[in-house]
Amino acid sequence: VQLQASGGGLVQTGGSLRLSCAASGRISIVNTIGWYRQAPGKQRELVADSTRGTRGDSTDYADSVKGRFTISRDNAKNTVYLQMNSLKPEDTAVYYCKYRDYFVDYWGQGTLVTVSS
Repeated sequence: VQLQASGGGLVQTGGSLRLSCAASGRISIVNTIGWYRQAPGKQRELVADSTRGTRGDSTDYADSVKGRFTISRDNAKNTVYLQMNSLKPEDTAVYYCKYRDYFVDYWGQGTLVTVSS
């Protein structure tokens, strides 16, 4: 599985960005694609993830982004989007997408999000 992440950049406080993560290769019907972030000097943390299951899709969010970020997916394109609104300086980090299924997990390259105050 290959992951192509895009959409990072520089934005002012209160602004918005949309990240995309496109997966290709041997994609399992049941999979989870999520976004993680790592700020300088901090551990990598889950931001949000989206699971495609046999009975539909589900999502999960970190408490710190609930109400501001929205994760969605286009299963036909194997692409997951992270819409980030009301951005804060503490959202500044390198954002990574991750693909996971029953057997494997893969990380995409990071994309830098910088929120200026």
